[in-house]
Order: sequence, then structure tokens, then C-alpha cells
Amino acid sequence: MPQPLKDRIDAAFLVQLTRTFETCMPGFDSGRFQRAVLDGAWEEKELKARIRHMAVTLRSFLPESYEEAVELLLLAVRHLQATRPDVFGFGYMLFPELVEVYGLDDLDTSVRALEQITPLASAEFAVRPFLLRHPERMLQQMRHWAEHPDPHVRRLASEGCRPRLPWAVALPFLKKDPSPILPILEVLKADPSEYVRRSVANNLNDIAKDHPEVVLAVAERWMGSNPQTDRLLKHACRTLLKKAHPKALAHFGFEETAVKINALSLGTPALRIGETLPFQFELLSVATQPARLRIEYAIDYVKARGGLSRKVFQLTENTFPAHQPIRFSRTQRFCDFTTRKHYRGEHRLAILVNGEEQASQLFMLLPAQPD
Repeated sequence: MPQPLKDRIDAAFLVQLTRTFETCMPGFDSGRFQRAVLDGAWEEKELKARIRHMAVTLRSFLPESYEEAVELLLLAVRHLQATRPDVFGFGYMLFPELVEVYGLDDLDTSVRALEQITPLASAEFAVRPFLLRHPERMLQQMRHWAEHPDPHVRRLASEGCRPRLPWAVALPFLKKDPSPILPILEVLKADPSEYVRRSVANNLNDIAKDHPEVVLAVAERWMGSNPQTDRLLKHACRTLLKKAHPKALAHFGFEETAVKINALSLGTPALRIGETLPFQFELLSVATQPARLRIEYAIDYVKARGGLSRKVFQLTENTFPAHQPIRFSRTQRFCDFTTRKHYRGEHRLAILVNGEEQASQLFMLLPAQPD
């Protein structure tokens, strides 16, 4: 089992962190800070709770003045960036967390702090309460950040205003009307950093879940302007493509085509949780000319209460010749992860071509083998 992310914030991390505080904050009591962080409830706290606990604890060791506290915080950030330029760790999220918790009433100080902190520890979560409290000013600021020389700051402009950013505070006003986001993304659509462009794609994908026509209109405007932007748009429309949205499929050249799926077979009719399911099939295009096809497979997973939930996985997309059979062989793991838990029962595997289901097979998922 991989190490839980929360366990990366441990006593060794705190020792390293407090050395920075000692350097930047004369008189900092490292021992008392470490004891306050590693209290009796520490082991029970999950990742975000640990970050919040560290931020709140650190605030009690800083000057009462928020501006003075932020100056010391930024000294520590700059020291880390200078002495450990490749440093990264979830524990450093305590810096933007402190600004989020204590800085909502001092927007100017907090904006300056988040801009300097985000190259060390992304401020994508911390910026969202400021968007809710000061929407117009923060959207203007993010438009300004979109032209910043640092790619981490430019990414913050896009990532911070994603309408559906996972694990983050919701932004209902941008879910309802994403139009204020579009000028920010317009600036970043051909950004030289893939890190930034991927954020733009994820932002558009969020918007597509509530406003597909908005994203399709953006795709129509942007397509063909830059090869990197074209790739960005494909990723931005991934949810629409998986849902077989007709306009999205047509936009990327996946027209309705006559195909046959032959000899779909599963390696076993039943397997246990933790095992792997092999499957294979043959694709035959019966069109009159080569056709651009998006080949996917879907698993209808049994949920905890017995219903089904479909997850779609892409196999390939390409231009396939007519009347020439193509063989596919793949495997699918059924191991439990933090993001998916499996349940016993009758599951279903389906083959999709341009979003349309062409063939399927049932199989039984059994409980894991007892130890």
C-alpha cells in the first residue's frame, strides 16, 4: 500500500520546517511549536486537517499584527525557495492556509502573500474564499496574474477559479455563470507552460459539466490557432466526449460510422476483488471509406447500495481503414483504491465506438480472497 499523503507531514518534516522558522524568526520556540502540532489528536487528523492545524498553531507563534505575521511568513517562504529550490511537500500548504484563515479582511496584504507563496505551495485552495468575499476585485487580480512572468502564478489564475476544483470550496456564482473566467483563460490558452495549459483545460472541463455550449463555442474559436491549444481543447472536452455529446464528437471529427464489434470475450466469467480481468474483441469498420473512431470501454460498477455506476476508459482514437478487422486485447484491475472501492455483484463491460455502445458482456465480481 502506498504511504498516505498525510503521513508525509511527520516529525522529521516539522524539524526541517522549524529550522527555517528559527532562521527567519529570531526567538522562535521550535520545541514548543513541534509539541503543539504533534498533540494528542495529531494521528487521527487527515491531510487537510493537519494542514489547518499547523497553520492555526503557527499563527499563535507570530506577531499579533497580520501584516507583520505575513512578512515573517514570506521571509520563511523566500528562505525555502533560496535554500531548497526544488522543495515540494504537502506540509508547505500551511503557508497559503494561514493566509486563507486569517487574511480575508486584508485583501491587499493577502493577495501579495498568495502571489509569493504559490510557487512554493499552490494557493489554488486558499484563493477561493477571497473570490467569494471579493469576487470582482479577485477576478481582476486573476486576470492580472494571467500575465505574470512566473508560470506558478499564471496557473493560479486559472486553477483558483475552476468552478469544480476537487476538494476545494465551491464557487456557486462561477458554476452558474462562467463568463467572468473566460477572459482569464483567453490569455492563457497558448501559454508556453504545459503546467498552465493543463489547468486551462481542466477549468474548461469543469465549465463543460454545467455549460457544454459555452465550451464548444470556445473550442470553435480557438481551434486551429496553435497546435498546443488544439491539444488543450481535446483535454478540455474529455467529459463531453466520454458522454458522447454529438457536437463535441463532430467537432473533433468523430462522425457516426457503421462498425461491428466481433468476438468480445472475457478471460473469466468471475473474478475476485484484487484480481485482473483480461478481455479482447475485434473491431470492423463497415463504412465505405476510412473513418475516424474513438474506441473506449466502460465498466458498470456495482455500488454499495446495489445500483450501477459507469466509468469510461479510453483505448485509442485513430483513423481506421474500412473492412479491415483490428484486434484489441486489454486488462482491467479490480483493486480497491482511495478513489474507488469495489463491491461484489454482477458487473458489466461494454465496448463504445464514438460514444455508442456496440457490445457488452456480464461478469461476476466476488469478495477478495481471505488472507
